[in-house]
Parts: sequence; structure tokens; C-alpha cells
Amino acid sequence: MTNAIKVCFSKYLDGKGRASRSEFWYFYLFAILFNFVISAVLGTTNATIAQVLSLAVFIPVISAGVRRMHDHGKSGWFMLIPIYNFILYCTAGDMDVNKYGPPAIKY
Repeated sequence: MTNAIKVCFSKYLDGKGRASRSEFWYFYLFAILFNFVISAVLGTTNATIAQVLSLAVFIPVISAGVRRMHDHGKSGWFMLIPIYNFILYCTAGDMDVNKYGPPAIKY
């Protein structure tokens, strides 16, 4: 799990390559928990700081989502199709090399 989080933060703005299901979902879980803790700790008194910290995690979530779409051989724009993108997030990606690179490392 920690490896998936490290990878997603190291590819902060990198929309290239592929992300496995486990990498995406571990990081997504981390982002939800992080935002929950930040909101609970800072509350409404420091809402601006909480929003900035949430944005710092939101950008890598988008990047991981784009790479997750690449794992299926789809463009990152497929993230904008609500039900279809969730299906792709939950299903296994291409097992072979596709135009976005070799299969993603599973965590």
C-alpha cells in the first residue's frame, strides 16, 4: 500500500504510463482518509488551509485516474464518462503492452 502511495506522489503531474487497479485504489483510499483527517483536524476555522491540502492530493488522484485509463488502452478523457470510468477502474487492464507502455506493476 505504501508503495502505491509513493508511486502516485512521485508521478504527481505525470499522466504517462499505466496504473494497476491496486495502485489506483490504494491511493484513492489514502486520499479519502487524508481529506477526512484534514477536515476533522482543521475544521471550518482553517478552511483555506484544508482546501489547499486537499488540492495537493486531488491532483495526483486525477493523474492516477488517467494512468488507470491508460491501463485499459483508453485515453485519459474517458475519466469524464461517469459509469464507464468506474467500470474501467474496477476491471483488470490490458495484460500486454499497449500504446501507453508495459503492464503496470501490481501492489
